[in-house]
Amino acid sequence: MPSVSRPITRLGALGACAALLAGAASGCSTTQEKASAQQAEAKRFLEAREARREQKHEHGKGQPGKQDEKGS
Repeated sequence: MPSVSRPITRLGALGACAALLAGAASGCSTTQEKASAQQAEAKRFLEAREARREQKHEHGKGQPGKQDEKGS
């Protein structure tokens, strides 16, 4: 005669595995959201840096550089 505790143990193990998988799946979506937010922030940073560089180059066209002003 099989023991009753064996099916209950299997059911408990199955439930624990399901809970683990559900937690991992939700963790992945959170990680993806964080990665997406960081990528958007990096894109904004690079665009702002490029705009500053363009502004600096337009402002300094035809003018001597700092080394030229020092006479070095």
